[in-house]
Amino acid sequence: MNILETIDTPIGSYAPDFELPGIDDQVHHLRRYLEKFRAVGVISMCNHCPYVEWYIDRLKNIQAEFTPKGFTLIGMNGSDGNNDTRPSFENMKAFAQHHDLNFPYLWDSTQDVTHSFGATKTPMAFLIDTNGIVRYKGKIDDHPQDASAVGDDYLRTAIASLFLGKEIDIPQTEPIGTTLIWRN
Repeated sequence: MNILETIDTPIGSYAPDFELPGIDDQVHHLRRYLEKFRAVGVISMCNHCPYVEWYIDRLKNIQAEFTPKGFTLIGMNGSDGNNDTRPSFENMKAFAQHHDLNFPYLWDSTQDVTHSFGATKTPMAFLIDTNGIVRYKGKIDDHPQDASAVGDDYLRTAIASLFLGKEIDIPQTEPIGTTLIWRN
């Protein structure tokens, strides 16, 4: 077993703080987001994942729906850019512009933050409360290929429950998507 396989952020533990560059050419700190928002959703994503393409409009809708209540999403690209140029910082900027992202998109070029969170797929969601505690992690919903399907909207339900002060009924799900490629 490789040491990177043992890193994880379980439900109920503190999310790893980070300082990562965004496509806006600013450095983003999780702690500063937690000071400003009631909750933060970190989404492990990349520019070339078909699952991210299927989910991108749903993520933008979640951002639009919950921003007035004190929430923000943060996209985090931890894909290996050494052997593949698709996850590059310049391609992230083009991806964000093409999709008109309404949330920050950050580059984890070392993959350290992605490892610390325990992300295994793109997309994978982590819901963090204002105290920095991971309250949900896993898939966004159970119908990736059909945004209009009726099903379980895990992330949206978790955010709503958190804002209502209720227990999150399903705090963890098995993520679905493209497996992250790690550097050796």
